[in-house]
Amino acid sequence: MAAKFTGTGVALVTPFHKQGTIDFGSLENIIEHTISKGVDYLVIMGTTGEAATLSKDEKVALINYVKDVVNKRVPLVQGIGGYNTQEVVNSLGNADLDGIDAILSVTPYYNKPSQRGLYLHYKHIASACPVPIILYNVPGRTSVNMKPETTLQLAAEFENIVAVKEASGNFGQIMEIIRNRPKGFLVISGDDALTMPLIAAGADGVISVVANAYPKAFSKMVNAALKGQLEEARRLHYLLLPFIDSLFADGSPGGIKAALDVMKIVPNNLRLPVVKVGKATQSLISGLITELKDKGIEF
Repeated sequence: MAAKFTGTGVALVTPFHKQGTIDFGSLENIIEHTISKGVDYLVIMGTTGEAATLSKDEKVALINYVKDVVNKRVPLVQGIGGYNTQEVVNSLGNADLDGIDAILSVTPYYNKPSQRGLYLHYKHIASACPVPIILYNVPGRTSVNMKPETTLQLAAEFENIVAVKEASGNFGQIMEIIRNRPKGFLVISGDDALTMPLIAAGADGVISVVANAYPKAFSKMVNAALKGQLEEARRLHYLLLPFIDSLFADGSPGGIKAALDVMKIVPNNLRLPVVKVGKATQSLISGLITELKDKGIEF
């Protein structure tokens, strides 16, 4: 089961109309764009998808629409997490997980739980979740870091905890998990810019933002790294790296939506408190798309 999540997953954006409603036509565009260009699975209802700004009814409508369009062509991961453990468990009980291959569950944020609190949080989720669980450690957003010993304990004790998306940026921490993980447990990069070196160190792939825009090139880089073809992986990594950096210059998902708008795939509309990137960053992103095209990297 965990092997479904090797390679390139895409943290899918949620397109909006100018008036703020979900743009389902553009949602189909981005789904077809990513699947047709070779990504391995899609992740919905995450940070990049602006899930925190969606109502319950909108979430249900979006999930059902994505299931219908994807039609089981690739595995589908749904973000279900939060700082209220019981509410997460309740959400699992109320969710229609038919057609969902795993959930991605972020560490509790804001209240900064201890490592024991993190362990117990995921223990309760694991006991209630009927599908595999991908842990998500992103201390830059949550203000709490799940240490390797906690991740490894969860991986060892719960069969349905199959992977971790690691976005701590701490190579020592991530390599400790890779070195000591149980057989079959995946370590997935949560940072596009670090994906190539992390795969070289033994990671299994990525849940990517940039693959919304460049699914073919980024998947090719990931696959080359997984096959040990590091010269080709490095070539693509360094070609894409300036563009990757530009996507986060004014915050995400503002950057990726600016890029997708230039590409005429998804309009550049966001929901507050997320806003469009500044003019300088917009110009930088547009220029880098042109440079990549001149270098043979098509979107």
